[in-house]
Amino acid sequence: MADLELAARIKSALAAVEIPGGGDLAGYGGLSEIIVTPSAVAFAIAVAPGMEAAFGPAREQAQQAAQTVAGTRKVMVSLTAGKPPAGPKFSHGSPVPAGKTAVPGIKRIIAVGSGKGGVGKSTVAVNIALALAAEGLKIGMLDADLYGPSIPKLLGIEGRPAIREDGIFTPHEAFGIKAMSIGSMLNPDQAVVWRGPMATSALRQLLRETDWGDIDVLVIDLPPGTGDIHISLFQQAEVDGVVIVSTPQQLALIDAKKAIDMLHRLNVPLFGLVENMSYFIAPDTGTRYDIFGSGGAEAAAADLGLRFLGAVPLVMSIREGSDAGLPPMVSQPDGPEAQAFRAIARTILANDPARQRSPEFSKS
Repeated sequence: MADLELAARIKSALAAVEIPGGGDLAGYGGLSEIIVTPSAVAFAIAVAPGMEAAFGPAREQAQQAAQTVAGTRKVMVSLTAGKPPAGPKFSHGSPVPAGKTAVPGIKRIIAVGSGKGGVGKSTVAVNIALALAAEGLKIGMLDADLYGPSIPKLLGIEGRPAIREDGIFTPHEAFGIKAMSIGSMLNPDQAVVWRGPMATSALRQLLRETDWGDIDVLVIDLPPGTGDIHISLFQQAEVDGVVIVSTPQQLALIDAKKAIDMLHRLNVPLFGLVENMSYFIAPDTGTRYDIFGSGGAEAAAADLGLRFLGAVPLVMSIREGSDAGLPPMVSQPDGPEAQAFRAIARTILANDPARQRSPEFSKS
C-alpha cells in the first residue's frame, strides 16, 4: 500500500475520534500531517496549554484507530501543548514538560553530544559503549540522532527491530550490546521529515517502549547542536552525565561551548570533553600532523572547569571500520585506537558528575 494512501486511510479512521468541545480529530486544526515509514506511522495532536488531560482519551482512541489501519507498523501519537493554528497543519509547539521518571531496566544513562555535526560524535558514542561493555557492564545503545541516524551503519545492524504483540520493540543486538535506532525502520535513503513534536514523541517511544532487559548503562547518541530532542530527553529522563565531543579547531569548540551552555541551563551534569580527530600519524613516515590544530578541546576543558576525557587520533582504521560496521573496539580491540576509547570509558566510570544522586559511578 502506498504511503499516501495509508495516510489517507488513517486520517479517515480518525474521523471516528471525538475531541473535547465537539467535532472529530480528522477535521481538527491541531492534527499534524501523518507520516508513514515502512515500519512506523507518526502524527501529533497540538492542544492549547492546560488541555492535555482533556485530550488524553482522544489521543488513546487515535492510537487505537490508527493501529487498526496501520497493521504491523508501529504507531506513534504525540500530544503537544501549544496554540494550534487555524489551518490543517501546525508549526513547532513546545513539548509537554513531564516529570523525570526511571526507564525500566536501565540503571544509568550516559549521553554523547556535540555542538555541531561532522566531529565523529556517533563513532565516539559507539566505541564508548563497546568500551564500557569490555569493562564487564551490560550496555544498551539508543540512537537519538533521529534526523541523521548512524548507529545501524556503525554497528552493522540490518533489518527492522521486532515488535511484540503488546507494541514493545525488541532491540537489535550487536557485539554484545543492545541497540535501537529509527534508522532501522527507514529505507536507506529515506529522510526523517518530522516536526519537533513528532521527533520527540518518537524518541520517547524508542526509549520507553523498548524491552531493554537489565542494562547497567544506556548510552544515548544525541543529535548535534541544541534543540527539541535534547530538551525532551533531559526533561523526561535522569541523565547521569553527558560527554561532549569536539575536534580541536576553534569553529568546532565554539559550537561545543554552546552545547555545554545548554546543559548548564538545563542542570544536566557533564562528564567532560573528548577531542576527536586530534592528530594524524602518517602511516608511511610516522610523522604527526595536527590537521585541525592541537589541544583545543583540552584547553577549552580547562577554561570551562571540565574534565578532559581524552584524545582520539584521526586514523584510517577508524574510518574503514566504521564504514564496514566493525568499530575499532571490535576489529582491533588491543590497538591504540581501542585503547584510547578504553581510557575514556574508564575515566567515565571513575567519575560521576551527578554526585548528589550517587557517590560513585560503579558497575553495580
